[in-house]
Amino acid sequence: MVYSTAFSAESDSLSSLAAPRTPRASTATAFLNILSGCPEMQKIFGVVEKVAKTRSTVLILGESGTGKELVARALHSLSGRGGKLVPVNCGAIPEDILESELFGHEKGAFTGAVASRVGRFQLADGGTIFLDEIGEMSPKLQVKLLRVLQERKVDPVGSTKSIDVDVRVIAATNKDLAEEVKAGRFREDLFYRLQVVPVSLPPLRERVGDIQLLAEHFMRRQAEELGKPALLLGEATLEIFNRYAWPGNVRELENLIERVSILSDDGTIDPGQLPPHMHETQQRGVTHIVELTLPDVGVDFNALIEEYENRLISTALNQTGGNKKAAAKLLGLNRTTLVEKIKKKGLQAQIEMTVISDEATA
Repeated sequence: MVYSTAFSAESDSLSSLAAPRTPRASTATAFLNILSGCPEMQKIFGVVEKVAKTRSTVLILGESGTGKELVARALHSLSGRGGKLVPVNCGAIPEDILESELFGHEKGAFTGAVASRVGRFQLADGGTIFLDEIGEMSPKLQVKLLRVLQERKVDPVGSTKSIDVDVRVIAATNKDLAEEVKAGRFREDLFYRLQVVPVSLPPLRERVGDIQLLAEHFMRRQAEELGKPALLLGEATLEIFNRYAWPGNVRELENLIERVSILSDDGTIDPGQLPPHMHETQQRGVTHIVELTLPDVGVDFNALIEEYENRLISTALNQTGGNKKAAAKLLGLNRTTLVEKIKKKGLQAQIEMTVISDEATA
Protein backbone atom coordinates (compact mmCIF):
# COMPACT_ATOMS: atom_id res chain seq x y z
CA MET A 1 0.00 0.00 0.00
CA VAL A 2 1.17 3.51 -0.77
CA TYR A 3 -0.60 4.99 2.24
CA SER A 4 -0.05 4.21 5.89
CA THR A 5 -1.31 5.16 9.32
CA ALA A 6 1.34 7.88 9.52
CA PHE A 7 0.73 11.33 8.08
CA SER A 8 2.88 12.91 5.40
CA ALA A 9 5.69 15.30 6.33
CA GLU A 10 3.44 18.22 5.44
CA SER A 11 0.77 17.28 7.95
CA ASP A 12 2.90 15.58 10.64
CA SER A 13 1.16 13.66 13.40
CA LEU A 14 -2.07 15.32 14.42
CA SER A 15 -1.79 13.84 17.89
CA SER A 16 0.44 16.74 18.91
CA LEU A 17 -2.59 19.02 18.80
CA ALA A 18 -4.77 19.41 21.89
CA ALA A 19 -7.70 17.38 20.68
CA PRO A 20 -11.23 17.69 22.05
CA ARG A 21 -12.58 14.79 24.04
CA THR A 22 -14.92 13.80 21.24
CA PRO A 23 -13.89 10.41 19.75
CA ARG A 24 -12.11 10.57 16.43
CA ALA A 25 -11.85 8.02 13.64
CA SER A 26 -9.88 4.97 14.71
CA THR A 27 -7.62 4.69 11.66
CA ALA A 28 -6.47 7.90 9.99
CA THR A 29 -4.38 7.66 6.84
CA ALA A 30 -2.55 10.03 4.54
CA PHE A 31 -2.93 9.03 0.92
CA LEU A 32 -1.09 11.35 -1.48
CA ASN A 33 -2.24 14.53 0.31
CA ILE A 34 -5.74 13.16 1.02
CA LEU A 35 -6.35 12.77 4.77
CA SER A 36 -9.12 10.52 6.04
CA GLY A 37 -10.07 8.03 8.70
CA CYS A 38 -13.42 7.27 7.04
CA PRO A 39 -13.91 3.60 6.00
CA GLU A 40 -15.55 4.65 2.73
CA MET A 41 -12.55 6.79 1.85
CA GLN A 42 -10.21 3.91 2.68
CA LYS A 43 -12.08 1.81 0.10
CA ILE A 44 -11.68 4.62 -2.43
CA PHE A 45 -7.92 4.73 -1.77
CA GLY A 46 -7.80 1.01 -2.55
CA VAL A 47 -9.70 1.48 -5.82
CA VAL A 48 -7.38 4.32 -6.84
CA GLU A 49 -4.34 2.12 -6.26
CA LYS A 50 -5.80 -0.72 -8.33
CA VAL A 51 -6.85 1.38 -11.32
CA ALA A 52 -3.99 3.91 -11.37
CA LYS A 53 -1.58 1.95 -13.55
CA THR A 54 -4.22 0.98 -16.11
CA ARG A 55 -5.40 3.01 -19.11
CA SER A 56 -9.03 2.78 -18.00
CA THR A 57 -11.09 5.96 -17.95
CA VAL A 58 -12.14 7.05 -14.46
CA LEU A 59 -15.23 9.13 -13.65
CA ILE A 60 -15.00 10.90 -10.27
CA LEU A 61 -18.38 11.84 -8.81
CA GLY A 62 -19.03 14.08 -5.85
CA GLU A 63 -20.33 17.39 -4.59
CA SER A 64 -18.26 20.54 -5.02
CA GLY A 65 -15.36 20.69 -2.59
CA THR A 66 -15.12 16.94 -1.90
CA GLY A 67 -11.60 16.62 -3.40
CA LYS A 68 -12.20 15.36 -6.93
CA GLU A 69 -9.04 17.01 -8.29
CA LEU A 70 -6.96 15.55 -5.44
CA VAL A 71 -8.14 12.08 -6.45
CA ALA A 72 -7.30 12.82 -10.08
CA ARG A 73 -3.80 13.90 -9.06
CA ALA A 74 -3.40 10.76 -6.97
CA LEU A 75 -4.40 8.61 -9.96
CA HIS A 76 -1.84 10.36 -12.15
CA SER A 77 0.92 10.20 -9.52
CA LEU A 78 0.50 6.44 -9.17
CA SER A 79 0.04 5.80 -12.90
CA GLY A 80 3.73 5.73 -13.80
CA ARG A 81 2.96 7.71 -16.96
CA GLY A 82 5.84 9.94 -18.05
CA GLY A 83 3.71 12.82 -19.31
CA LYS A 84 2.10 15.50 -17.19
CA LEU A 85 -1.36 15.97 -15.75
CA VAL A 86 -3.29 18.59 -17.74
CA PRO A 87 -6.46 19.87 -16.00
CA VAL A 88 -9.32 21.46 -17.95
CA ASN A 89 -12.38 23.05 -16.34
CA CYS A 90 -15.08 22.34 -18.93
CA GLY A 91 -17.60 24.54 -17.13
CA ALA A 92 -15.41 27.65 -17.07
CA ILE A 93 -14.59 27.87 -20.79
CA PRO A 94 -17.16 28.89 -23.47
CA GLU A 95 -18.03 26.16 -25.99
CA ASP A 96 -16.44 27.83 -29.02
CA ILE A 97 -13.17 28.30 -27.11
CA LEU A 98 -13.27 24.93 -25.35
CA GLU A 99 -13.12 23.00 -28.63
CA SER A 100 -9.90 24.77 -29.57
CA GLU A 101 -8.52 24.39 -26.03
CA LEU A 102 -9.09 20.65 -26.05
CA PHE A 103 -8.20 19.70 -29.61
CA GLY A 104 -6.10 22.62 -30.89
CA HIS A 105 -6.60 24.58 -34.11
CA GLU A 106 -4.87 25.46 -37.35
CA LYS A 107 -3.92 28.96 -38.43
CA GLY A 108 -6.91 30.69 -40.01
CA ALA A 109 -9.41 28.12 -38.70
CA PHE A 110 -11.57 30.96 -37.36
CA THR A 111 -11.46 34.68 -36.83
CA GLY A 112 -8.54 35.48 -34.55
CA ALA A 113 -6.67 32.24 -35.22
CA VAL A 114 -3.48 33.99 -36.31
CA ALA A 115 -1.33 30.94 -35.56
CA SER A 116 -1.71 27.20 -35.06
CA ARG A 117 -2.22 26.06 -31.49
CA VAL A 118 -1.65 22.72 -29.78
CA GLY A 119 -4.65 21.50 -27.78
CA ARG A 120 -4.74 20.16 -24.22
CA PHE A 121 -4.99 16.56 -25.41
CA GLN A 122 -1.70 16.92 -27.27
CA LEU A 123 -0.12 18.62 -24.25
CA ALA A 124 -1.19 15.63 -22.17
CA ASP A 125 0.25 13.10 -24.64
CA GLY A 126 1.94 10.37 -22.63
CA GLY A 127 0.23 11.63 -19.49
CA THR A 128 -3.25 12.35 -18.16
CA ILE A 129 -5.97 14.86 -18.97
CA PHE A 130 -8.40 15.77 -16.20
CA LEU A 131 -11.76 16.97 -17.52
CA ASP A 132 -13.43 18.68 -14.59
CA GLU A 133 -17.14 19.59 -14.70
CA ILE A 134 -17.63 17.23 -17.64
CA GLY A 135 -21.39 17.51 -17.15
CA GLU A 136 -21.24 21.07 -18.51
CA MET A 137 -19.85 20.00 -21.89
CA SER A 138 -22.08 20.75 -24.90
CA PRO A 139 -23.55 17.93 -27.02
CA LYS A 140 -21.32 18.94 -29.96
CA LEU A 141 -18.15 18.54 -27.94
CA GLN A 142 -19.44 15.36 -26.33
CA VAL A 143 -19.43 13.79 -29.81
CA LYS A 144 -15.83 14.83 -30.44
CA LEU A 145 -14.73 13.61 -27.02
CA LEU A 146 -16.39 10.25 -27.66
CA ARG A 147 -14.31 9.84 -30.84
CA VAL A 148 -11.12 10.62 -28.94
CA LEU A 149 -11.96 7.96 -26.35
CA GLN A 150 -12.80 5.41 -29.04
CA GLU A 151 -9.98 6.04 -31.52
CA ARG A 152 -7.35 7.89 -29.46
CA LYS A 153 -7.07 10.54 -32.14
CA VAL A 154 -7.82 14.29 -32.07
CA ASP A 155 -8.92 16.52 -34.93
CA PRO A 156 -7.69 20.11 -34.50
CA VAL A 157 -10.19 22.77 -35.57
CA GLY A 158 -9.63 23.58 -39.25
CA SER A 159 -7.38 20.58 -39.88
CA THR A 160 -7.98 17.66 -42.24
CA LYS A 161 -5.52 15.41 -40.43
CA SER A 162 -6.06 13.41 -37.25
CA ILE A 163 -3.33 13.28 -34.63
CA ASP A 164 -2.66 10.18 -32.53
CA VAL A 165 -2.56 10.76 -28.78
CA ASP A 166 -1.71 8.51 -25.85
CA VAL A 167 -3.72 10.11 -23.07
CA ARG A 168 -5.32 8.71 -19.95
CA VAL A 169 -8.69 10.42 -19.43
CA ILE A 170 -10.06 11.22 -15.97
CA ALA A 171 -13.37 13.10 -15.78
CA ALA A 172 -15.24 14.59 -12.84
CA THR A 173 -18.62 16.12 -12.17
CA ASN A 174 -20.88 17.22 -9.33
CA LYS A 175 -23.92 16.36 -11.45
CA ASP A 176 -25.83 13.10 -11.53
CA LEU A 177 -24.88 12.05 -15.07
CA ALA A 178 -27.38 9.19 -15.09
CA GLU A 179 -30.15 11.76 -14.59
CA GLU A 180 -28.56 14.01 -17.22
CA VAL A 181 -28.67 11.10 -19.67
CA LYS A 182 -32.37 10.53 -18.92
CA ALA A 183 -33.03 14.23 -19.47
CA GLY A 184 -31.24 14.11 -22.85
CA ARG A 185 -28.52 16.54 -21.81
CA PHE A 186 -25.69 14.02 -21.82
CA ARG A 187 -24.90 11.29 -24.34
CA GLU A 188 -25.51 7.80 -23.02
CA ASP A 189 -22.66 6.28 -25.05
CA LEU A 190 -20.21 8.86 -23.69
CA PHE A 191 -21.48 8.29 -20.16
CA TYR A 192 -20.63 4.58 -20.33
CA ARG A 193 -17.27 5.32 -21.96
CA LEU A 194 -16.37 7.66 -19.12
CA GLN A 195 -17.52 5.57 -16.18
CA VAL A 196 -15.41 2.50 -16.84
CA VAL A 197 -14.29 2.91 -13.24
CA PRO A 198 -16.59 5.23 -11.27
CA VAL A 199 -15.29 6.74 -8.01
CA SER A 200 -17.97 8.34 -5.86
CA LEU A 201 -16.66 10.67 -3.15
CA PRO A 202 -18.82 11.05 -0.04
CA PRO A 203 -19.66 14.56 1.18
CA LEU A 204 -17.85 15.72 4.32
CA ARG A 205 -21.00 15.37 6.46
CA GLU A 206 -20.92 11.59 5.78
CA ARG A 207 -17.22 11.13 6.56
CA VAL A 208 -17.41 10.11 10.21
CA GLY A 209 -14.55 11.56 12.25
CA ASP A 210 -13.00 13.43 9.33
CA ILE A 211 -14.40 16.83 10.28
CA GLN A 212 -12.29 16.93 13.43
CA LEU A 213 -9.34 15.29 11.69
CA LEU A 214 -9.28 17.79 8.82
CA ALA A 215 -10.02 20.81 11.00
CA GLU A 216 -6.97 20.00 13.15
CA HIS A 217 -4.83 19.46 10.06
CA PHE A 218 -5.86 22.83 8.59
CA MET A 219 -5.29 24.57 11.94
CA ARG A 220 -1.78 23.17 12.12
CA ARG A 221 -1.02 24.17 8.55
CA GLN A 222 -2.31 27.69 9.10
CA ALA A 223 -0.18 28.01 12.24
CA GLU A 224 2.91 27.13 10.22
CA GLU A 225 2.04 29.61 7.47
CA LEU A 226 1.19 32.43 9.89
CA GLY A 227 4.07 31.72 12.26
CA LYS A 228 1.96 31.50 15.41
CA PRO A 229 0.67 28.74 17.72
CA ALA A 230 -2.03 26.50 16.33
CA LEU A 231 -5.57 27.19 17.46
CA LEU A 232 -7.43 24.63 19.56
CA LEU A 233 -10.89 23.33 18.70
CA GLY A 234 -13.32 23.87 21.56
CA GLU A 235 -15.87 21.14 22.36
CA ALA A 236 -18.85 23.41 21.72
CA THR A 237 -17.38 24.39 18.35
CA LEU A 238 -16.77 20.76 17.44
CA GLU A 239 -20.41 19.96 18.24
CA ILE A 240 -21.48 22.69 15.81
CA PHE A 241 -19.03 21.38 13.21
CA ASN A 242 -20.44 17.86 13.54
CA ARG A 243 -24.06 19.04 13.20
CA TYR A 244 -23.40 21.39 10.30
CA ALA A 245 -24.15 20.07 6.78
CA TRP A 246 -21.00 21.54 5.12
CA PRO A 247 -22.53 22.26 1.67
CA GLY A 248 -19.09 23.40 0.49
CA ASN A 249 -17.50 20.26 1.95
CA VAL A 250 -13.74 20.13 2.64
CA ARG A 251 -13.10 23.37 0.74
CA GLU A 252 -15.59 25.21 2.98
CA LEU A 253 -13.97 23.81 6.12
CA GLU A 254 -10.49 24.73 4.90
CA ASN A 255 -11.54 28.30 4.08
CA LEU A 256 -13.27 28.69 7.44
CA ILE A 257 -10.18 27.55 9.36
CA GLU A 258 -8.01 29.92 7.32
CA ARG A 259 -10.29 32.88 8.07
CA VAL A 260 -10.57 32.14 11.79
CA SER A 261 -6.82 31.52 12.08
CA ILE A 262 -6.07 34.93 10.60
CA LEU A 263 -8.64 36.88 12.62
CA SER A 264 -8.51 35.10 15.97
CA ASP A 265 -6.70 36.70 18.90
CA ASP A 266 -7.56 33.80 21.19
CA GLY A 267 -6.03 30.34 21.31
CA THR A 268 -9.32 28.48 20.85
CA ILE A 269 -11.95 28.51 18.12
CA ASP A 270 -15.15 29.38 19.97
CA PRO A 271 -18.72 29.32 18.60
CA GLY A 272 -18.80 33.12 18.57
CA GLN A 273 -16.13 33.15 15.87
CA LEU A 274 -18.24 31.07 13.48
CA PRO A 275 -20.54 32.50 10.79
CA PRO A 276 -24.18 33.03 11.89
CA HIS A 277 -25.58 30.42 9.52
CA MET A 278 -23.65 27.69 11.33
CA HIS A 279 -25.60 28.38 14.54
CA GLU A 280 -28.97 27.25 13.20
CA THR A 281 -30.70 25.37 15.99
CA GLN A 282 -32.88 23.14 13.81
CA GLN A 283 -30.49 20.47 12.58
CA ARG A 284 -31.09 17.43 10.45
CA GLY A 285 -33.04 14.84 12.42
CA VAL A 286 -32.94 16.67 15.76
CA THR A 287 -36.64 17.58 15.65
CA HIS A 288 -37.53 13.90 15.17
CA ILE A 289 -35.74 12.52 18.22
CA VAL A 290 -38.23 11.35 20.87
CA GLU A 291 -37.81 10.05 24.38
CA LEU A 292 -37.72 6.25 24.54
CA THR A 293 -38.24 3.74 27.31
CA LEU A 294 -36.47 0.41 26.87
CA PRO A 295 -38.07 -2.84 28.10
CA ASP A 296 -36.34 -4.67 30.95
CA VAL A 297 -35.62 -7.64 28.66
CA GLY A 298 -33.67 -5.36 26.32
CA VAL A 299 -33.94 -4.84 22.55
CA ASP A 300 -32.30 -6.01 19.35
CA PHE A 301 -30.37 -2.79 18.65
CA ASN A 302 -29.28 -3.66 15.11
CA ALA A 303 -32.77 -4.78 14.09
CA LEU A 304 -34.34 -1.58 15.42
CA ILE A 305 -31.79 0.61 13.64
CA GLU A 306 -32.33 -1.36 10.42
CA GLU A 307 -36.11 -0.96 10.70
CA TYR A 308 -35.87 2.76 11.40
CA GLU A 309 -33.47 3.32 8.49
CA ASN A 310 -35.81 1.42 6.17
CA ARG A 311 -38.74 3.56 7.32
CA LEU A 312 -36.75 6.75 6.76
CA ILE A 313 -35.83 5.71 3.23
CA SER A 314 -39.37 4.62 2.38
CA THR A 315 -40.85 7.82 3.83
CA ALA A 316 -38.43 10.03 1.88
CA LEU A 317 -39.16 8.20 -1.39
CA ASN A 318 -42.92 8.29 -0.81
CA GLN A 319 -42.73 11.98 -0.03
CA THR A 320 -40.83 12.67 -3.26
CA GLY A 321 -42.90 10.37 -5.48
CA GLY A 322 -40.04 7.90 -5.88
CA ASN A 323 -37.52 10.53 -7.00
CA LYS A 324 -34.25 9.16 -5.62
CA LYS A 325 -32.31 12.39 -6.10
CA ALA A 326 -34.90 14.41 -4.16
CA ALA A 327 -35.20 11.69 -1.50
CA ALA A 328 -31.42 11.61 -1.05
CA LYS A 329 -31.45 15.37 -0.52
CA LEU A 330 -34.11 15.03 2.19
CA LEU A 331 -32.02 12.39 3.93
CA GLY A 332 -28.74 14.29 3.58
CA LEU A 333 -27.20 11.52 1.46
CA ASN A 334 -25.58 11.24 -1.94
CA ARG A 335 -27.93 9.76 -4.52
CA THR A 336 -25.44 6.94 -5.12
CA THR A 337 -25.35 6.18 -1.39
CA LEU A 338 -29.15 6.00 -1.25
CA VAL A 339 -29.31 3.75 -4.33
CA GLU A 340 -26.78 1.37 -2.78
CA LYS A 341 -28.77 1.24 0.46
CA ILE A 342 -31.98 0.47 -1.46
CA LYS A 343 -30.25 -2.38 -3.33
CA LYS A 344 -28.60 -3.76 -0.19
CA LYS A 345 -31.85 -3.71 1.76
CA GLY A 346 -33.96 -5.08 -1.13
CA LEU A 347 -36.40 -2.18 -0.89
CA GLN A 348 -36.85 -1.49 -4.61
CA ALA A 349 -39.89 -3.74 -5.16
CA GLN A 350 -41.58 -2.42 -2.00
CA ILE A 351 -40.96 1.17 -3.07
CA GLU A 352 -42.31 0.58 -6.58
CA MET A 353 -45.50 -0.99 -5.17
CA THR A 354 -45.99 1.95 -2.80
CA VAL A 355 -45.55 4.51 -5.60
CA ILE A 356 -47.99 2.60 -7.83
CA SER A 357 -50.50 2.43 -4.97
CA ASP A 358 -50.18 6.16 -4.33
CA GLU A 359 -50.69 6.93 -8.03
CA ALA A 360 -53.78 4.69 -8.15
CA THR A 361 -55.39 6.48 -5.20
CA ALA A 362 -54.46 9.95 -6.42
